[in-house]
Amino acid sequence: MKRLATLAAAIAVAVATPCAAASSNSFGPDESPAALMAASAAVAAARDHAEPVIAERALKPGGFWWASEAPTDGNIEVVVSLQDQHAYVYRAGELIGVSTISSGKPGKDTPPGIFPILEKKRMHHSRKYDNAPMPFMQRLDQYGIALHAGAIPGRPASHGCVRLPAAFASKLFAMTKVGDRVVIG
Repeated sequence: MKRLATLAAAIAVAVATPCAAASSNSFGPDESPAALMAASAAVAAARDHAEPVIAERALKPGGFWWASEAPTDGNIEVVVSLQDQHAYVYRAGELIGVSTISSGKPGKDTPPGIFPILEKKRMHHSRKYDNAPMPFMQRLDQYGIALHAGAIPGRPASHGCVRLPAAFASKLFAMTKVGDRVVIG
């Protein structure tokens, strides 16, 4: 129970942190020092909270766990650990999914911070990288960083996006809405 309270507090700080790019009419990513600290705390709390789930399943690249019964109401929060190459999904503060990911490779690093989902497209093609398919795309910034389905080789390998296993990306896409927060640390 203490772990859940710690996680809830870390996510609450991360989600409550105003975006640096925010104005009265818009919102955007927050990569400020305060946001990076909040993201780091949220990742550490999520890692600790999800440890029993991960240990039980020994997730391999491309693997994920999704709760068979989960709350159907409440905010969705996605916490991405760049170090562990995992994504943790919470609804109403309850862990409902854990997945392996592939983040940005060296030189094309995935930026840490707190990001709102700015746009969603069931099928998107990259304008930067040879029209590459990006199924279940959820854009996080104006430069093309997104969550989307893709290959998960067990290491950072993308051009900055957070790749998710296709079935996991599909489930997540169905639950999120524009404005939901993604915390990357």
